[in-house]
Amino acid sequence: MGKISVRFFARYAELAGCTWSHVNVDTPTTVAAVIARVREVFPGTQAMPATPLAALNQRQVKLDAPVTEGDEVALLPPLSGG
Repeated sequence: MGKISVRFFARYAELAGCTWSHVNVDTPTTVAAVIARVREVFPGTQAMPATPLAALNQRQVKLDAPVTEGDEVALLPPLSGG
């Protein structure tokens, strides 16, 4: 089991009830698996889109990106503006 830091921004923080936390997952894993675990631990996050934007260690990545213990996954709501 590995501990992964998870940061929630904007609307996702409201859904999770916090701005950051940790989840335990079997590592190595993927961003998608971390998100699946987040949805289990924080039921409100089930309202997030099926494929939310994510960053791994401050770099935007696809959901199949590999994650190892100690990494940080950030979940980013859609951005808009002009």
